[in-house]
Amino acid sequence: MRGIDHQQGHIFSYLLPEKRVRQDHPLRAVRAVTDEILGKMSRLFGAMYARRGRPSIPPEKLLRAQLLQMLYSVRSERLLMEEIDYSILFRWFVGLNLDEEVWDATTFTKNRDRLLEADVAKEFLAKVVERARVVGLTSDEHFTVDGTLLEAWASLKSFQPKQEKPGPPPDDAGNPTVNFRGQKRSNETHESNTDPDALLARKSQGKESRLSYSGNLLVENRNGLIVDAEVFQANGTAERDAALIMMERLPGTQPLTVGADKGFDTFGFVEECRNLRRDAARGAEPGTTRRQRD
Repeated sequence: MRGIDHQQGHIFSYLLPEKRVRQDHPLRAVRAVTDEILGKMSRLFGAMYARRGRPSIPPEKLLRAQLLQMLYSVRSERLLMEEIDYSILFRWFVGLNLDEEVWDATTFTKNRDRLLEADVAKEFLAKVVERARVVGLTSDEHFTVDGTLLEAWASLKSFQPKQEKPGPPPDDAGNPTVNFRGQKRSNETHESNTDPDALLARKSQGKESRLSYSGNLLVENRNGLIVDAEVFQANGTAERDAALIMMERLPGTQPLTVGADKGFDTFGFVEECRNLRRDAARGAEPGTTRRQRD
């Protein structure tokens, strides 16, 4: 007998998100580790909030949602809220029942920023990496470094001469017309009047220059987990400088291998790697192996 293509809502529903996520789903293992870490951070969360007033979004749910955004490369908080709203898997991971309303994207962002300002999110991710290291999911001797440009939230119209004299008022104060034709602009002579730390940079020849920062990652090679990150000004040497700082923070004194692209193959970078090796050797306990970073 052919079924009828008709959807009718029920008065009561006893369906739990837990029942709809298969037992061997990879997020179950991630959720177990996440809950263990969040449980240890409960006292820290309690000190961040007042005892009275309207309840905010639980910080545990905020951090689980933030982790989902990283794992699934969701490009914005608004899209993340949309996907949590219709995805049973995402609702289960965050800790929302099917009949609970998802937060407004603006509310989520404001509460998320509170965690970032208190460095809670940074500590949470550090504990995740440490947990992975304890259970043997990360390599402690083979790493890769790389960097990319992060476009700043500053318009090219804000990139003005540093010693510019005041001119006539713009035709549109909110979005003035600017003509850059024939002008030579560089970081030495110009800066953004809305984000002075952002520098004009481009990833490669033939690409347009944008106001940017340099985002850098240190990845272990066993499972490709990010173990450290740094954001620098895009000054042309930021990738190499950040790589040296992140390698210096690696624990232990055993020999290390670090892979990188040809942009790191410079005399200065190799020499600094050798200096790190000598510094580690001087600080090592008798009988230990020297750390080698090349």
